[in-house]
Amino acid sequence: LAIMMGGRVAEELKFGDDNVTAGASSDIQQATRLARAMVTRFGFADSIGPVDYGSDQGDVFLGQQLVQSSHVSEETSRTIEEEVRKLIQTGMDDARRIMTEARADWEKIATGLLEYETLTGEEITDLLNGKPPTRPDLSDDDMAPGSAVPVIGKRRKPKGDAGEAA
Repeated sequence: LAIMMGGRVAEELKFGDDNVTAGASSDIQQATRLARAMVTRFGFADSIGPVDYGSDQGDVFLGQQLVQSSHVSEETSRTIEEEVRKLIQTGMDDARRIMTEARADWEKIATGLLEYETLTGEEITDLLNGKPPTRPDLSDDDMAPGSAVPVIGKRRKPKGDAGEAA
């Protein structure tokens, strides 16, 4: 759960609570789904015990799912939701602690990714040790971002190439 909340926490730490992107909502959704399974299927909540409250109905909102189910009381449903909330909050608190302690490292990696787009494991290690990645000199064609759209026809030669006829 802490891993799932790491991206959201990094955004909060870097840009502030009011500037978290929509991508963070996906983190919350995934963490909620996992926490709900931990409580209702895997027995991770002592207050619920090792009882499978999961349903074969798919990913229906838990409150709705349990109210329709005759074998789960309203009180149990509330307890399940509280346990889910506690697990998610614990994951978020753990992520906040870890991301705060390692802030300098993840900011170096983020800066490297913004500059180079991809990094190898060795380049990440170098970045963390204060050494920027060294990449071989690339031509201007190699430096341009790739396109998902295939190129049709001939590519134009850059103007001013020495040694070539116009």
